[in-house]
Amino acid sequence: MTTIWLETALLPEGWANRVRITMASGRIAAIETEVPADASDERHVIALPGLCNVHSHAFQRGMAGLAEHRGDGEDNFWSWREVMYRFLDHLDPDDVEAICAMAFKEMLETGYTRVGEFHYLHHDVDGQPYRDPAELAGRVVAAARSVGIGLTLLPVFYAHSNFGGQAANHGQRRFVNDIDGFALLLAACHALLADDEVLGIAPHSLRAVTAEELAALAMMQPLGQMHIHVAEQAKEVRDSVAYSGARPVEWLLAHADVDARWCLIHATHVTESETDAMAASGAVVGLCPVTEANLGDGIFPAVRFLRKGGRIATGTDSNILIDPAQELRALEYSQRLAHQARNVLASDQHRSVARRLFEASLAGGAQALGVEPGLVVGNAADIVTLGADNPDLHGGHGDRPLDHWVFAARNNCIDAVWRYGRKMVAGGRHRDAAPITARYRKVLERILAA
Repeated sequence: MTTIWLETALLPEGWANRVRITMASGRIAAIETEVPADASDERHVIALPGLCNVHSHAFQRGMAGLAEHRGDGEDNFWSWREVMYRFLDHLDPDDVEAICAMAFKEMLETGYTRVGEFHYLHHDVDGQPYRDPAELAGRVVAAARSVGIGLTLLPVFYAHSNFGGQAANHGQRRFVNDIDGFALLLAACHALLADDEVLGIAPHSLRAVTAEELAALAMMQPLGQMHIHVAEQAKEVRDSVAYSGARPVEWLLAHADVDARWCLIHATHVTESETDAMAASGAVVGLCPVTEANLGDGIFPAVRFLRKGGRIATGTDSNILIDPAQELRALEYSQRLAHQARNVLASDQHRSVARRLFEASLAGGAQALGVEPGLVVGNAADIVTLGADNPDLHGGHGDRPLDHWVFAARNNCIDAVWRYGRKMVAGGRHRDAAPITARYRKVLERILAA
């Protein structure tokens, strides 16, 4: 049993003072407010619930910065994708595990305590399946466990290169399964997971699955989480209209039972009617504004979506930079640029933009990853404290520290992180940071020398 005492903590009902949280068997056993600290309590100043990272391709952490030189033609998402394909040519299972561990370490250090790993790297470098269909999924699980982050594993079904069931290209050879092969992969993934780990399904995109395959996938786990990339790129929208006569989100909402168990990733290029329909469906939209900016995807209509009651969460996607505060900042700033106004994602309930976005992402992230949100008795003991001595956090109580963390911090403000009751981060640094980083560097040195 572990007990921590906080000067202030963000509980579901709002900020509470002089809070004692008791953790036992990985969960929150008790929460007391307006109580003095005991001599045995570990003391901190500000506590927040850990956030869920709803969308990660952890292996891409290893290629962060490798696609920032202009090529001979126009650079866009599709040219970036070719860099990613070439990077994959060099990864073996040990490399994947090492890179995933680095990404997961950085997530914990910045305040994400659970990750939705949208895992589409399944096969060997020649495109042949491993003897164990979940070989690489197992490496993701091993990395998550060794680092201590919560995991919602989302094995990806990927079969085609574009709408209409077009054959996958050579760069996609490590991703591709048919429905029978994916069923074997899903069963193997299910056998890998422990009690606190969650299994979902991720049809990669409407480009990569047919209507028949999407229906078959929905039947494999009729009550599980469903994540899908949709309408990320303008070209994707044009290709969808050319093939089916409908835009991607329009088609998906008309042909699939999209509800609260779905997470629609990006949805960058949507009409007003699609935006309203997504909000009405109860699905979460998984936004990755740092990656979306890096890839030149576009800007999601967050103002309208939230006004219509839509649910959002954040993800780190390509892991070009891992930090939930940066994602929330980029989300608000993209809307300011689009609307030429300030504080556009605040609400009548929360005049603080940071508070509004933090709580929206907290609730939406938990929904998308199949867990319960917040500092609540019985929930997983996923707790983040902000550093009391960080000068970027000075300036008041209540929502002010959140405002500073999201919009004014120059360095990571995280002090300590408990994940499932285990203290994984202290002084802003993961307890196994040195060996995780050394292993990662060794892998990257070899790959970049190839």
